[in-house]
Amino acid sequence: MKNITVIGAGAWGTALASLFVKAGNKVTLWAFEQSVVEAIDGDGINTPYLPDVSLPKQGLHVTGDLAASVENAEIIVIVTPTQFTRSTLEPLRDTLPSSIPLVIASKGIEIQTGELLSNVVRDIFPDNPLGILTGPTFAIEAAKELPTAITLAIDEKHKDIGMAIIQAIAYKSFRPYIQFDPIGAQIGSAVKNVIAIACGVSSGLDLGDNARAALITRGLAEITRLGLALGGKNETFCGLSGLGDLTLTCSAMQSRNFSLGYRIGKGEKPSDILNSRSSVSEGAYTAQAAVAMAQKNGVEMPICVAVDDMITEKRTAHEVLSDLMSRPLRHE
Repeated sequence: MKNITVIGAGAWGTALASLFVKAGNKVTLWAFEQSVVEAIDGDGINTPYLPDVSLPKQGLHVTGDLAASVENAEIIVIVTPTQFTRSTLEPLRDTLPSSIPLVIASKGIEIQTGELLSNVVRDIFPDNPLGILTGPTFAIEAAKELPTAITLAIDEKHKDIGMAIIQAIAYKSFRPYIQFDPIGAQIGSAVKNVIAIACGVSSGLDLGDNARAALITRGLAEITRLGLALGGKNETFCGLSGLGDLTLTCSAMQSRNFSLGYRIGKGEKPSDILNSRSSVSEGAYTAQAAVAMAQKNGVEMPICVAVDDMITEKRTAHEVLSDLMSRPLRHE
């Protein structure tokens, strides 16, 4: 497996493509925007999404032709915005051989259906081996070869394929692990974006480190409850796709979700913030989907409900804070 296609040329897709080339692979990067294709072809830099990183000159091919991008692929990595994953992949429905492993590196839940991305991809490609590549990663740090650990979650029946994939993408600064809980890995990586918004709001309100620690801890409890209800494994939520991803995203302004929450905490309207951004803050969409999923499965997730209410402007940050702090006392 030395021919890899990356579908999606945002910051994370571009960072992965760069790392995969450095790991010794030939990589085709598909970009939706022609301006991205031209920027990478011309200057070797993805100016709109990853402007501070020079990309490899050899081994990386960028294209806007989706069908052509997968012609020689032995692994396909999907890094599209969650809400556009289905529409992006649909044209390939009758194109891909069922033997090609598909790896989802996006994080989120499809709002229209309430489905995890694995189910979205399965709707289109029911027979392909499918993995989830996720963990505590900021694209810019990975692309600059700062030490990064990540996990590939795949069904245990495809363990050999999973091992081949992580061997293909491993690099001196990029250490992939393997585990066998795709459901838990997806819940952890999706819902942590919602908790990150809450932590950003807390920071914007100047509530201090105690409050952020409480949100991270109780947020992990919400993630775990939902993940277990859907069939995930408890140990997953203490790993890279659970606690690791949550801790990173809830503690740094470079997180799009944390910074969104911070600006909400400072009094800006969520709709104005989202409309002003070119990049996607997945937590704003995942909040609605996570709340619906929780209600369907009888899971209590007060922090996620609070974030959804702030995003949809049903309650203000101050109202949410008052409501959370006045909830009935209970066993931890």
